[in-house]
Amino acid sequence: MKQRLVFPRQKLGLICVGVISRPQILLHSFLVFTFLLSPIAVGAVDITQQLHRPLNSSVGRQSRDEADSLLSIGEQQYTSGYAGKTIASCLRALELYHSIGDLKAQGLAYNLLAKAYVQLGSLKEAEDALRRGLAIARDTKNFQAQIFVLNNIGTFFLQQGEFSTAGKTVEDALAIAHNVKNIEGQGLSLSNLGLVNARLGEYNKAIKLYEKALIFRRQTGDTIGEANTLNNLGDAYLASGNYQDTIGTYGAAMRIAKTNRDRTNELRAIDGLVTAHTAVGRYERASDLLEQRLALAKELQNLREELKSFESYAQLYKQQGNYLTARNFYERAIILARTLKDSKQEVQLLDQLTKMLQRK
Repeated sequence: MKQRLVFPRQKLGLICVGVISRPQILLHSFLVFTFLLSPIAVGAVDITQQLHRPLNSSVGRQSRDEADSLLSIGEQQYTSGYAGKTIASCLRALELYHSIGDLKAQGLAYNLLAKAYVQLGSLKEAEDALRRGLAIARDTKNFQAQIFVLNNIGTFFLQQGEFSTAGKTVEDALAIAHNVKNIEGQGLSLSNLGLVNARLGEYNKAIKLYEKALIFRRQTGDTIGEANTLNNLGDAYLASGNYQDTIGTYGAAMRIAKTNRDRTNELRAIDGLVTAHTAVGRYERASDLLEQRLALAKELQNLREELKSFESYAQLYKQQGNYLTARNFYERAIILARTLKDSKQEVQLLDQLTKMLQRK
């Protein structure tokens, strides 16, 4: 469901061809929501620039330079998928920021640390880092940071299945954003409230919230946020069986993402379009989209996304009754699962293949 745990601000998609179940759609939105982890107020400005503050002593400047470097390296490590290394970099940076008394920088480091813990599945540690970041945002009266960290904590509760608490936390973020007239925060919070309602099966409420969120996201020119919210909106339309609006919404998300080379949202939009077109029997269009998806995965040299493309191809051909071609794609996906040493995925694919062959 695969918006950012946003720091301050969202994405990973399940690829499913054919009629998708509501839990799958919601998980897609949820994963996308979780993906939205990113540093507080980090936009066009480099993270080192954001942290820079003149110090009186050369020792202090040295410590700051080292800490800034560590945090920048940590961001790169996280983006590359090295969560363990990210944690080590963040912890060392935190020591240095603590020694020079820079609370704002500590808040940024805690946010990145939480992202890394989430990536590793260390949820207790992630929650602790999030709460420390929130405490710092409140101590420093940093309202923008409070908005985004509260959204991240709301995501955490959503992961735990605590929907009421998640909704209340995001509503708190929305209230702050409204009071300080933070347009970016209002767009993010509304979009995340949409996710909470979608997780509860309240698709009509979710759709209205997403539509409001889009107004704010377009005002700020946040194209990544806009594409993400459009994908969430597409998920809600799909869950409610509105295939016409589903296809139009995912199509808009795909165009925006492609223009901005936002590969995460582009892949996710393609997945939604494949599911929707397949559901209404437009198999040729679904196949064309999967061809685009596979080409994009190869361009990115991303074996995981190639595997997902093969699995989607297999499901598409299986639905059409073309078991020979479906088997070929399942086998290609299984080979990649072994290459990635993903035994869980390999077992799941083998199980799908076995069940298909038994039905032949």
